[in-house]
Amino acid sequence: MAGKKNQTIHLMGICGTAMGSLAGLLKEMGYEVQGSDQNVYPPMSTRLKALGITLMEGYKPENLVPAPDKVIVGNVMSRTHSEVQALLSSKIPYTSLPQAMGEYLIGDRHSIVIAGTHGKTTTSALCAWVFDSVGAQPGFLVGGVPLNFPNSFSVGKGNYFVIEGDEYDTAFFDKVPKFVHYKPRSVILTSVEFDHADIYKDLDDVKNAFKKLMALIPQDGLLVYNGDDKNIPSLLSSTKCKNLQSYGLKNSDWTLGEIKWTPEYASFDVVHKGKLKTNIKTQMFGEYNLLNALSVYVLATQLGFKEENVLKAMSEFKGVKRRQEIIGKPKGITIIDDFAHHPTAVAVTLDGVKKRFPKSKVIGVFEPRSATSRRKIFQAEFAKALTVGDMVILSSPYDQSKIPADERFDSEFVLNKIKEIAPQKSAVLGHSTEEIIDLIRSNAKEGDVVLFMSNGGFGGIYEKILKTL
Repeated sequence: MAGKKNQTIHLMGICGTAMGSLAGLLKEMGYEVQGSDQNVYPPMSTRLKALGITLMEGYKPENLVPAPDKVIVGNVMSRTHSEVQALLSSKIPYTSLPQAMGEYLIGDRHSIVIAGTHGKTTTSALCAWVFDSVGAQPGFLVGGVPLNFPNSFSVGKGNYFVIEGDEYDTAFFDKVPKFVHYKPRSVILTSVEFDHADIYKDLDDVKNAFKKLMALIPQDGLLVYNGDDKNIPSLLSSTKCKNLQSYGLKNSDWTLGEIKWTPEYASFDVVHKGKLKTNIKTQMFGEYNLLNALSVYVLATQLGFKEENVLKAMSEFKGVKRRQEIIGKPKGITIIDDFAHHPTAVAVTLDGVKKRFPKSKVIGVFEPRSATSRRKIFQAEFAKALTVGDMVILSSPYDQSKIPADERFDSEFVLNKIKEIAPQKSAVLGHSTEEIIDLIRSNAKEGDVVLFMSNGGFGGIYEKILKTL
């Protein structure tokens, strides 16, 4: 593929955030790029169109006619898709997204892998911005849209490549974590929890995946890890890396000191082994985001970049689309969009918003949409997490047809659990986007905050609510 710029590359599942970014990278490198998907919605659909990438709706055998030179198969694809069957019966060479990234984009560059159950996208975007700002000209691939860059990707001209390292499996023909293909030299490990219940059977299974990542870091590499996370210590024996730096709220090499919150920014002291080191100012909110910022500060300074340049870049970072993104303030009601889809992420996102708007009523609107959240495995945890807000509006789960009936998320169970934990708080179920909008319209007043949490399109509710209010 490399060097043959007249080749056509076809991506199956092109509207996934990582796949869409890879499509942009290949386009930037000079390839003809096209792709197919069946769930097409902004911002990825409009972004692909703006890049001049042909988007085919639906998975069909005719999408491979005329035959492309290479096919990259997304992990949403299975052997049962007719387009996949057409590929397998042809002679068209194919690969997975992670394999393509490792071979054609990372190559022999210094690969910085941002991994963990939570915070990968924001931390990757911040890391890419810091390295870009200090003149390193990094390549990067982020699983979201960083507000400081025109795109979520760049080939880059420098020696560094920053990549979000997902633990989800690679493809139906390559059942290993994606990050195994990313040639990690430096790693930030934010957290390790049980997630992706559709492919991992339990926490130990998840930990075994992360042990594979630990084993790949070279002896002269760098590992920056969350010292507060109870599941990470058992992974450390799997790495031969000598430079291990822990960060956290306590009991770590690097910790958060005094924190100050305002509606526009947060600032915090950096303490290194008990001694005040510096102060970081950021436009991000929530303690979890301050820890993400601390991890990038540690990584960048450990790799030799000047502290003053790193701090300046961090203060200029605007965040990532769909991560605590304020999308409008109709009638004085602040509407925020967030990607949270795991109980821990839901809780800390609600907490971050409440700290940012301490005098406002925060209405949390949650859609169970991810493969794990549509299952009942975390029902009790979701109920507890949602009580962090002042009011809960719970959406019916996204399509559960492929999930066994006895494993499905039960909204009524969660609502009853919320009322048991916090009887003073209002918790209601919205069966449709229209019903949810009516609930918001009748409950939200000027000065309130409405926080939407979903890792999908949520039935286009974001545009609808802005128009309705």
